[in-house]
Amino acid sequence: MFDLDQFIADLHAALTERSHQAVKEVMARAVSDPAALLRRIGDPEKPSLQVLFSAPELTALNVVWSPKQVTLPHDHRMAAIIGIYGGREDNMFWRRIPIPSTFQIEAAGGQALGTGDVTILGRDVIHSVINPLNKLSGAIHVYDGDFLAQQRSMWDPETLVEAPYDIAVVAAEAGMPLPAEHQLPSSSR
Repeated sequence: MFDLDQFIADLHAALTERSHQAVKEVMARAVSDPAALLRRIGDPEKPSLQVLFSAPELTALNVVWSPKQVTLPHDHRMAAIIGIYGGREDNMFWRRIPIPSTFQIEAAGGQALGTGDVTILGRDVIHSVINPLNKLSGAIHVYDGDFLAQQRSMWDPETLVEAPYDIAVVAAEAGMPLPAEHQLPSSSR
């Protein structure tokens, strides 16, 4: 059975090894039994971003992509370890163009991930995510920092111009509610 508290404790222990491979191994164990994981976090019913754990040194998110969803290119400015527990997540990688003429970034490869797959994205990776399926896809995303507070960038999908990351824009585009940490109090809306 998947134990969320033990998962977080194992992630913390793995971070002390200064190798993202150790975190990848913890993630691989977590997504190796999707049924057990889902009994703990719940079956995805709609696109969502659920914060499982957040601290200055570690963030764990349950990300549920809508069918055919495509995200804006974005960076994290911290390492990310992604484990798929259902469906697919296709990552398109981008690189900065040293002397941009038309676009500031260009396509630089990709990686398709399916149920049970785990990957490590380095702190400088720029990527966009595609759920190519006609159903929801779910993944656990773990970051080696405070992902929700990190300053980062996103790129306009048409012009590929860099701008500060705006979680409200990204959430609205994806049809996802904002995590509670980013919602305004009801009196401020």
